[in-house]
Amino acid sequence: MSSKRPVVLYGASGFSGRLVAEFLREFNVPFIAAGRDRVRIQDVMNHVPGIETADFEIAETLGSVDDLVKLFSGARVVCNTVGPFLYHGPRVIEACLKAGCHYMDIGGEQAWHREVEENWGEKFARQGLLAAPGMAYMSAASDIAVHLCLETGGIDTVDILSMFNGIPTFGSTQTIFAAIPTDAYYLEQNRYKPWPRAIAHQVAVPALIQTQLALPWGGFPHPVWYKHHPQLANVRTLGGLLNRQIMEMVFATEKHFEENIRPLPKPEQERALAEMANSVQGSTPPRENTREHRTIDVVYGRGTTAFAQCIMFGTCCYRQTGLMQAHAAHSLIHTPPRKTGYASPCAAFGHRELLKVLESYGLSRARVTV
Repeated sequence: MSSKRPVVLYGASGFSGRLVAEFLREFNVPFIAAGRDRVRIQDVMNHVPGIETADFEIAETLGSVDDLVKLFSGARVVCNTVGPFLYHGPRVIEACLKAGCHYMDIGGEQAWHREVEENWGEKFARQGLLAAPGMAYMSAASDIAVHLCLETGGIDTVDILSMFNGIPTFGSTQTIFAAIPTDAYYLEQNRYKPWPRAIAHQVAVPALIQTQLALPWGGFPHPVWYKHHPQLANVRTLGGLLNRQIMEMVFATEKHFEENIRPLPKPEQERALAEMANSVQGSTPPRENTREHRTIDVVYGRGTTAFAQCIMFGTCCYRQTGLMQAHAAHSLIHTPPRKTGYASPCAAFGHRELLKVLESYGLSRARVTV
């Protein structure tokens, strides 16, 4: 048996990475904090609450597939927080497979999920390994809500809304903009259907008087997760921030992209979007505050005559992400996942189990109506 620490936290110096480290410490999970800059990682780890009691080491890597295979070999789980995953995910997941590690990330880009499902899911399953992108608030909380609705028999259609109040991190902003040129799909009778481009949606959010602005945001992972689901046939997901000014800016950027940037070669598209993302968020936001940074996920499920509604009231979306990553890593060290290959958080770990973890830390609570 390898004496290596069982978890590699890749991207430990980022905002989400430090929160994963904080919760790995809570679960007493030994880990390797890895990234491209040892000094920066050390500085970040020095500011993680209680880090002096954690069992961890720091590793610097150039990030090539070969370097990552050396870093991951002997570990059990890789928590990848380096996005946008469309750009940076392929070499990390390839290295995971070669090193024989379970793979998780915090990416919600639908195009990335389609790539993982199509190109990596079967390969991971053959080795008894899990490939679970989207182990993060923006997708996992609503995955829980969907499965709670499915406990009511006869549900074949779900409409999903995920909204949060907070400040997107640098990585999240880069990811949002990276997803703009990708094709976004919803699910209709188990077939992908394209969302119209550059269209915003007015949505009613429970507990709020004013309507909010929501977008397909690349389509979200749910249509990919549920495409072959034995019960679900129709899946639509919208989401965004509970900040109309930011959402109007993102919507305007989508329209600007379609009109002015899409005709450009792909490298120029990526460069233009990255520059716009940098102008929006180029620094690390402050630590979340439970009185300000709240989340709400709404799922309406129905069948021919059946109906169920689940609302997840939560707080601190990035802390939810850190907690779920650490819980999943801890679970994978001690027991096999419920499903190998490409899987949603709930398919891999159980929706009631994930909900219990979030509730135990006071980060979310579910309300189900049937």
